[in-house]
Amino acid sequence: FKPVRIERKYVEQTSLLLDEFEAFRLADYLGMSHSLAANQMQISRSTFTRLINQSRKKIAELIIHGKMLVIEGGNIHFKYNIIRCYDCGNSFQLEINNLYSKCPNCQSTNLLNLARSFGHGECCKNHSN
Repeated sequence: FKPVRIERKYVEQTSLLLDEFEAFRLADYLGMSHSLAANQMQISRSTFTRLINQSRKKIAELIIHGKMLVIEGGNIHFKYNIIRCYDCGNSFQLEINNLYSKCPNCQSTNLLNLARSFGHGECCKNHSN
């Protein structure tokens, strides 16, 4: 994500790690409490609080200073697949072993598997977490 009409080469970037993104998504997008979100991520509440504080600071910095956002991370395994519909914008969550073919909101088949977009999905089917 970057400011409109400015070429990438002229924009500073802020990197948001996948765990910071997930903390932000759970707390600020889905409105989960820190305790519930930490449990969902299988981390301690204090670690979750550290992640959400880091993500909020980075997001505020990129908005205030007009920086480009890059979401990145390392090798991760998903407990659930998060599927996003390109047509209606709906996101939904499935157990890693469950198959999907249509958006439950609009029945579109134009879907993005976020686990696979980070290089995971098939490998996670055999992962215990």
